[in-house]
Amino acid sequence: MSEPSWIDVLDDAALQEGQMAAAYPLGVNVVLARVGGAVYAVSGKCAHMACPLFAGKLEGYTITCPCHDWRFDVRTGAFLDAPELRLPVYPTRSEAGRLSIQLA
Repeated sequence: MSEPSWIDVLDDAALQEGQMAAAYPLGVNVVLARVGGAVYAVSGKCAHMACPLFAGKLEGYTITCPCHDWRFDVRTGAFLDAPELRLPVYPTRSEAGRLSIQLA
């Protein structure tokens, strides 16, 4: 089986420290966040009612959903009040000034 390919999603300089950006590689809703110099990518839809996480708030490693205040760790996708619930997370990389993710 071949390794999943990297999908270009955003200019690296466009994502500043402490900020989020929405991306839709191959139609998949993804939120990227830069925290502590690292870039994380998680599903852009809340696990509760699929609300758009990009419209939420990023504080440290926590994204808070704008609809019902569900909080997720961008590093693991874990719902902070019930860690057994998780958002999908995607590997990221920066190469030649571009951010890429792997969906699989």
